[in-house]
Amino acid sequence: MIEASCHCGDVRLRIAHAPSEVTDCNCSLCRRYGALWAYYTLGEVDVAVGSGETDIYMWGDRSNRFHRCRTCGCVTHWSAVDQSRNRMGVNARLLPFEVLVQARVRRLDGAVTWTYLDE
Repeated sequence: MIEASCHCGDVRLRIAHAPSEVTDCNCSLCRRYGALWAYYTLGEVDVAVGSGETDIYMWGDRSNRFHRCRTCGCVTHWSAVDQSRNRMGVNARLLPFEVLVQARVRRLDGAVTWTYLDE
């Protein structure tokens, strides 16, 4: 298990395994968040929130919920509104540094083409 948390520790994520790659997306939201996304199935991540809930932001087609800690404001993960998608993203910047540096960083053009720029 790999553990990640927001800055204050109120939101904790237990992840089944370290990511082999993470995505740096340049869409209008991800670029502003500064997140690197590691993708998992729902069963691979356990999210625990000490205060009970995260704040949620949705935009565009409102298919994803972006979660952040209510105390420190760190963006922690996104989850699909449609649970049958069985996919979520974890902000890999919250992982321990020694775990994050082992992952390949992929650059996604989420602003225009929705293709990876590093292929």
